[in-house]
Amino acid sequence: MQVAMMNAIASGANAISQSATGMNAGEGAGGTGTATAPFGSLLTDAVQSVGNLETEARTTVDGMMTGSGVDVHTAMIATQKADMAFELVLAVRSKAVQAYQSVMGMQF
Repeated sequence: MQVAMMNAIASGANAISQSATGMNAGEGAGGTGTATAPFGSLLTDAVQSVGNLETEARTTVDGMMTGSGVDVHTAMIATQKADMAFELVLAVRSKAVQAYQSVMGMQF
């Protein structure tokens, strides 16, 4: 379930970066035009890091279950890191969807 959600978030981030107008975060009203990463690529990187944390958690839990020298504390810490990172990405996605819906509801 979490992997499917992360893949959906990553595809949404890719769609955001592909539909961007090419304006960097530093450009615009009086900006200096410094080159920064677009928002979509930042989201993609965040989703990839969440995936890496989930893989690490799965590896540590498997190591604990097979008795290959991983203690319970290490497995629980890795699991909590992955859970908190996923919850953060999910909250950011929810706020982004809420902001999109708010903008789409505006009348011009």
